[in-house]
Amino acid sequence: MGASRPGCALVLGALVSLGAGAQERADLAPRVPAAALAAARRLANPVPATSENLAKGKVLYLGRGFCATCHGRDGRGLGPDVDTAALRGALPRDFTDPAWQRARSDGELLWILHEGSPGTAMAPFVPRVLSEREAWQVLLYVRALGQRPLAEAAAR
Repeated sequence: MGASRPGCALVLGALVSLGAGAQERADLAPRVPAAALAAARRLANPVPATSENLAKGKVLYLGRGFCATCHGRDGRGLGPDVDTAALRGALPRDFTDPAWQRARSDGELLWILHEGSPGTAMAPFVPRVLSEREAWQVLLYVRALGQRPLAEAAAR
């Protein structure tokens, strides 16, 4: 399922110049290929959204899943110490963005965890790093990051 996991430095080193409007549209475009998109969108998270599963997802996001390395502990993508105004291309996803949260289905996100995200440095993580159940738990946490009051509490 792909090459070894690239680091965030690779993301910054491989950025492509795009205009701001084009970048915004690209951020919301599906990353799943058209041939797999309908099937991915039909997948629903089978893991119940309990406080226990959310807590497990947070532990995985912050730890073994390596998510926080690029997406930040707060899920906002690159940290506050990085001036993103000068950067172009596929930056780490801001999981707190409501427009992105509405645009992506859980099945699409699971597909990305299995296959990686074409055109970005996002590598595949299932099954090498996370089991499928753990990936679903991480996705519960990612969804919580999109809910402002929960996102603030989850980031602590």
